Amino acid sequence: MGKTNKLSETNQKFIEAQQMFFVATAGRGGHVNVSPKGMDTLRIMSDNRIIWLNLTGSGNETAAHLVDVNRMTLMFCAFEGEALILRVYGQAKIIHPRDPDWTSILSEFPEIAGSRQIFDLTIDLVQSSCGTGVPVMDFVQSRGEEELVPYFENMGQEGVKKFWRRKNVLSIDDKPTRIFDDN
Repeated sequence: MGKTNKLSETNQKFIEAQQMFFVATAGRGGHVNVSPKGMDTLRIMSDNRIIWLNLTGSGNETAAHLVDVNRMTLMFCAFEGEALILRVYGQAKIIHPRDPDWTSILSEFPEIAGSRQIFDLTIDLVQSSCGTGVPVMDFVQSRGEEELVPYFENMGQEGVKKFWRRKNVLSIDDKPTRIFDDN
């Protein structure tokens, strides 16, 4: 197991080759959340900073947890090739569409319907482990482009905001996500 406080070039290449990653967060109380993420939604900005574009979903746990405690862990697993698990730990902040730097940071990503927040992670620990317990699997396709994106494209931006009001204002533990100024 290796530990450092920065992403090496090898770490960066490994992360960029992955089709998916996992994000884990927890508030001071309530449930721990682990979510799989995919599509073209992650950027390595430097050896100690990663940003990722959070798309609309049925919950908004990550945001609620970061409002309470700003720690986050990202995990990347090798599902093909040499076995490896890479975890990136750090402090994260939320960037909303209403924030002044939203447009400039969003320009790092392709336009994706349902874009909800950007999470900006400052890395304080990078840890690798063998990953030999992770199965070897083939990537077939991303469901996001065929299912998720069209669903939110068809809603339009006002429909997406209504969806956020219904499903994304509070976490499963009734904690505010601050997706809007008024919550």
